[in-house]
Amino acid sequence: MKVYRFLTGPDDSSFCHRVTDALNKGWELHGSPSHTFNAAENRLYCGQAVVKTVHGKDYDPSMKLGEQ
Repeated sequence: MKVYRFLTGPDDSSFCHRVTDALNKGWELHGSPSHTFNAAENRLYCGQAVVKTVHGKDYDPSMKLGEQ
Protein backbone atom coordinates (compact mmCIF):
# COMPACT_ATOMS: atom_id res chain seq x y z
CA MET A 1 0.00 0.00 0.00
CA LYS A 2 1.25 3.50 -0.79
CA VAL A 3 0.45 6.15 1.84
CA TYR A 4 0.38 9.94 1.33
CA ARG A 5 0.51 12.74 3.89
CA PHE A 6 0.74 16.51 3.57
CA LEU A 7 2.60 18.08 6.48
CA THR A 8 1.88 21.75 7.21
CA GLY A 9 2.93 24.28 9.78
CA PRO A 10 4.51 27.64 10.46
CA ASP A 11 7.85 28.25 8.76
CA ASP A 12 10.02 27.60 11.79
CA SER A 13 12.23 24.86 13.19
CA SER A 14 9.23 22.86 14.45
CA PHE A 15 8.10 22.30 10.86
CA CYS A 16 11.58 21.17 9.84
CA HIS A 17 11.64 18.78 12.81
CA ARG A 18 8.28 17.27 11.76
CA VAL A 19 9.56 16.65 8.23
CA THR A 20 12.86 15.26 9.57
CA ASP A 21 10.95 12.94 11.91
CA ALA A 22 8.85 11.65 9.01
CA LEU A 23 11.96 11.05 6.87
CA ASN A 24 13.58 9.08 9.69
CA LYS A 25 10.43 6.93 9.96
CA GLY A 26 10.71 5.85 6.32
CA TRP A 27 8.64 8.55 4.60
CA GLU A 28 10.03 10.12 1.41
CA LEU A 29 9.60 13.65 0.09
CA HIS A 30 7.06 13.91 -2.71
CA GLY A 31 7.34 17.01 -4.85
CA SER A 32 8.52 20.44 -3.82
CA PRO A 33 7.62 22.21 -0.60
CA SER A 34 4.99 24.94 -0.76
CA HIS A 35 4.74 28.23 1.10
CA THR A 36 1.93 30.67 1.76
CA PHE A 37 1.78 33.92 3.68
CA ASN A 38 -1.02 34.56 6.17
CA ALA A 39 -1.34 38.36 6.19
CA ALA A 40 -3.73 38.35 9.17
CA GLU A 41 -1.07 36.63 11.29
CA ASN A 42 1.91 38.14 9.45
CA ARG A 43 3.30 34.60 9.25
CA LEU A 44 4.70 32.28 6.57
CA TYR A 45 3.41 28.69 6.48
CA CYS A 46 5.03 25.66 4.80
CA GLY A 47 3.71 22.42 3.40
CA GLN A 48 5.49 19.27 2.24
CA ALA A 49 3.99 16.10 0.81
CA VAL A 50 5.52 12.80 1.92
CA VAL A 51 4.83 9.23 0.78
CA LYS A 52 5.63 5.79 2.13
CA THR A 53 5.16 2.24 0.91
CA VAL A 54 3.77 -0.03 3.63
CA HIS A 55 3.97 -3.74 2.91
CA GLY A 56 1.48 -6.28 4.24
CA LYS A 57 -1.36 -3.83 4.91
CA ASP A 58 -4.41 -2.78 2.95
CA TYR A 59 -5.65 0.79 2.93
CA ASP A 60 -8.54 1.64 5.22
CA PRO A 61 -9.94 5.19 5.46
CA SER A 62 -10.06 4.94 9.26
CA MET A 63 -6.31 4.34 9.66
CA LYS A 64 -4.07 7.02 11.07
CA LEU A 65 -1.65 7.67 8.22
CA GLY A 66 1.10 9.09 10.42
CA GLU A 67 1.25 5.83 12.38
CA GLN A 68 1.98 3.69 9.33
